[in-house]
Amino acid sequence: MEFTEFTLAASTDTLADEPAAREHADCLEFRLDLASDPLAALDDYDGALPVLATNRADWEGGAAADDDARLDALCEAVGHDAVEAVDIELESMLDGDGKRVRDAAWDADASVVVSVHDFEGTPLRQDMRGLLGNAVEYGDVGKLAVTAQDRQDALDLLTVTHEYAMADEPVATMAMGEAGRHTRAVAPVYGSKIGYAPVRAADATAPGQYDLETLRELVGELS
Repeated sequence: MEFTEFTLAASTDTLADEPAAREHADCLEFRLDLASDPLAALDDYDGALPVLATNRADWEGGAAADDDARLDALCEAVGHDAVEAVDIELESMLDGDGKRVRDAAWDADASVVVSVHDFEGTPLRQDMRGLLGNAVEYGDVGKLAVTAQDRQDALDLLTVTHEYAMADEPVATMAMGEAGRHTRAVAPVYGSKIGYAPVRAADATAPGQYDLETLRELVGELS
């Protein structure tokens, strides 16, 4: 996956969701940290949608507690033909451990999404610029998910998204929470390259997510 156009990822902890996701999604974001025996599931996967592998650390909102083990699993995951992209936290890249996952991904011709999640609030614009700047420096796409407290937070995020799009730097952005929920549909208009949604609303993996069908419809209407 090159993420040159908007890509809608169906976030899931089971690859069995692929048939239900196929109509609306461009890929599956497979949450290894939430899955049961995820590497075995990848071995058995024969779906049509490519996979973006994520093994989210517990210190960034996920369920993976052992950092070495989760990075090992990501390195192994990118060896599967279906895995065309991998997500690595910016903090893992900055401390050096995540670079081995990036290198394994690039050796396998898979793209690298370098991500930052802020579950407390929305940084200042200059700080968001810095986070995305670091993320795109280390990977192929910089992802920033913040938590909006009000419309100004959402506007700040969209402004920074637009700036990066104008500079032809691929980013994926979204504001979590009710105040930022609309950014999941609007951010692609301003240049965000990836959107995330569960196949079913009840299976949301982040605050404020639309379900897959709804987000596809909203993005289609606005684009």
